[in-house]
Amino acid sequence: MTEVVNNKLSETEEELMDFIWKQNRKFTSTELLDFFNREKGKQWKSQTISTFLTRLVDKGLLDVKREGRSNVYIPLLSLKEYKKKEAQGLLDKLYQGSVKNFLATLYDEKVPSDELNELKKWFSDK
Repeated sequence: MTEVVNNKLSETEEELMDFIWKQNRKFTSTELLDFFNREKGKQWKSQTISTFLTRLVDKGLLDVKREGRSNVYIPLLSLKEYKKKEAQGLLDKLYQGSVKNFLATLYDEKVPSDELNELKKWFSDK
């Protein structure tokens, strides 16, 4: 699997990926451009969508293949895989990879007792 270089998505990149993840199939830039201009009221040009798609390829979220005269973009990560990488990155960056440190920070903010009980049950089931 391709490693995500910089997984932080801009608002527009996230909007594109949300659509791609929901469809769970490959796309051409023309298909995406038509959808976003028609359904989302965007006023994008083909160069605009190409720029966003290139960024998503560079970030390791999409692969690009040439099919005939068109580039086809294929999701490399599912939404679940992306969220896991984002969460792990946050955990590593802010809490030195420690779930305990993360949970201790939340606990200091008074996690509701019902959520605390759910967490205890979840950990005991692991």
